[in-house]
This record gives sequence, structure tokens and C-alpha cells, in this order.
Amino acid sequence: MKILVVNPGSTSTKVGLFEDLKLVIEKTIRHSAKTLKRYEELIDQLDMRTKVVDDFLKENKIDPKEISGFIGRGGLMKPLKSGIYEVNPAMFEDLKSCKYGIHASNLGGLIVANLAKSVNKKAYIADPVVVDEMSSVAKISGLNGISRRPLWHALNQKAVAKRYAEKVGFNYEDMNLIVAHLGGGISVGLHKLGRVTDVNNALDGDGPFSPERTGGLPVASVYELAMSGQYTLEQIRKLNHGFGGLVSYLNTSDAEEVATMISDGDVFAKRVMKAMVYQIAKEIGALYGVTRGNLDAIIITGGLAYNQAVLQPLLAYLDHLGEIVVYPGEDELEALAFNMYQLLTNQTQLNEYQ
Repeated sequence: MKILVVNPGSTSTKVGLFEDLKLVIEKTIRHSAKTLKRYEELIDQLDMRTKVVDDFLKENKIDPKEISGFIGRGGLMKPLKSGIYEVNPAMFEDLKSCKYGIHASNLGGLIVANLAKSVNKKAYIADPVVVDEMSSVAKISGLNGISRRPLWHALNQKAVAKRYAEKVGFNYEDMNLIVAHLGGGISVGLHKLGRVTDVNNALDGDGPFSPERTGGLPVASVYELAMSGQYTLEQIRKLNHGFGGLVSYLNTSDAEEVATMISDGDVFAKRVMKAMVYQIAKEIGALYGVTRGNLDAIIITGGLAYNQAVLQPLLAYLDHLGEIVVYPGEDELEALAFNMYQLLTNQTQLNEYQ
């Protein structure tokens, strides 16, 4: 069975063609700043992004009619339980309108829906960033009327957690794990017997700062900045995600570039990188504190897990907490293909978006 997987990012679109669970063709299609500047809103990129994926199919002589499953990365929607969903009209409208927020992942379901529709087939998403399994206690923020909301790397976190469980011969649903996804955004989740009962909002200002996001900030300073008259609401949002974290301090979101700066003797870059690692360790330690010691392993994943200037000091902070496992990179294409394959082979149940 041929499975087409689409994972859009802010400046690229990753495409993969699988035969059953084997990746046979993969391509990362880069979108230049010049190209993206033509589009005022994210959703205006939809036709362009759909075309580049269609061109990928034509270049590789892939007939869309021969594709058994079309699946894309899910975006900002209503809170959902973990699993696979058809891109139905309600979901299509919520993703297209950006009703629940603007993020490149919104385009994933829309692109595959357009491609599938052209050959009278259905399209799907799986484990979008809005998967919500948090406990009622974890959602209480400290201010009545504002609840903690999970926006996290559900797809990759779930995939590596299940991968580890299979490796050690257990069911994911029988294990307690902490998974830290370290990428452009950083999310750290407590996986308790198959449910992520607590995880930070990696997009909107919660948890550790990351290459391009602020993480949690001192609240008084934030509302003073917001009320200063210097910024619009949209500008404040961009400071929070896009121009926060390493970008704010070092004018780059490339952790490898920062590592080079450190090796060249940049003392300030070393201090900022150390602070990011310190905050990641604190976030993991905070979740460890509520496990009461009942934890099977801590899993480190994401692109930053390749960066030794991040990984080695982080491991030094954590080595007394038990089993530490590192799965560097983001296996999101594989995770999406796995979900699609399970649906096609009747090994999982389809969920409905309402």
C-alpha cells in the first residue's frame, strides 16, 4: 500500500512516500523568504504548498490514484484525544480559518485533503499538537478563568514513547515516562499509563525557552511590556514565538551556530545556551517530582538531541534520575505513516472530529 505523508513547517514542506511502513522517497521542499513574503496570511500559502507536493508526485511518476492513504500533520483545532482523524468538512474549515490559532501545521490536513479530493479519496491527520489528555489538576493555572492548555509535539512524543516501550518489551499503556522533545519549540510531557497527564504549552509561553520561543516569562514584566504602547498584540505574539529564546539573545535559532560561537570563545553565547539547558532540566525535574519515583525512563528526542552542546550538559543534570534514553531527530513522517498503516490494516479505530 502506498501512503503519502505531508509535514509542513514554517519554511519547508516535508513529503514522504511509504510502501506499507517502508519509506521509499523523501524530500524536504524549502520555501525561500522571498517566496513566503508573497503571502500575507499563512492560509494564502495553501495552493502553493499543494502544488509543490503535486509536483513531487509528478517528478517521481507517482499516480495519486494509486495512493491508499493520504495523511498530514495536524494543526491547531479543538482539543482532541490521541489518535487518527479524517479531515472532514468541520476540521477543514477550522484549519483553514485558523480559528484556534495560526501555525504551519494547519496546512498539513488541508494539503492532503486537496490532493485526496482530486482522486475522490479521503485524507487524515494523527496526533495533532492539540491532543489533550491532561489531568484536571494539571490544568489549573493559578488564576481563575485561565486554564493551562497543552500545545505540544504529540506526534513525535507518542511515537518515541511507543518505540521505547516496544524495545523493552512492554505496552506503552503500562509504562510511566517523561518525554522531552527538543526542537524549535520544546515540550516536556509526563506519559502516565498511556496518557500524557501533564505537558507544557510549547507555543504560547510555558516551560523552558527554546531556539525561537520564550517559554514562561515573569508575568508582571510581560503585562507591563504589553501595556507600554510600544507593541501591538500581534507583535507581542511574535516576540513570544518566532523572536524569543536564542533568537532574542543571539539573533539565530540555529543551535549548531550557537555551538560554534561557544567553541570560538563567545562567553555570552555559552551563558545563554547553558540557561536553556538549565530550564529544560528544571522542567523535566518538575515532572519527575510528581511521579513519586514511579518512572520507567526519561526520553530525550527532537533535532536538538543531535547537538552535543545541548545534550551532554542536559544528561549531566539528569543522570541521577534513572534510565535516560536518547532518540535524536523527529520521526514525524514515520509516525504519520504508522498511524495511516494501522487504519488501513484495521488495527486502530478512526476518530471523528466534531
